[in-house]
Amino acid sequence: MPILQTGWQILMIFVFCSVLCIVVMFVKTLDKYLKNSESRKKKEIVKQSLGEVIRKHRNNCKMTQEFVAEYLGVSRQAVSKWENGKSDPSTSNLIAIAKLFGITGEEILREVEDKYTM
Repeated sequence: MPILQTGWQILMIFVFCSVLCIVVMFVKTLDKYLKNSESRKKKEIVKQSLGEVIRKHRNNCKMTQEFVAEYLGVSRQAVSKWENGKSDPSTSNLIAIAKLFGITGEEILREVEDKYTM
């Protein structure tokens, strides 16, 4: 009988260690998720800010989304997504947008940064 008890004890230790490992992995995953959600929120704010800056300059220049889209060779829906923060323009499109508005890409990004740090 002592051998049988030892087998059960070993099995129970193995199960305990397995459960402990699963709990540790779960806690690490949860921690990583929570940290990433903060960075996702920050990215969302920056996306919205970039869209707001693009919309502001487009309106100041009295341009329609259709005009901007045609100038850049993209769809009006793409411009709308940029302005609503649902997507970002590519670097080349951002530079072209700035040129269309008569400013530099750096000025657009500086405005986004100023808006983000407020």
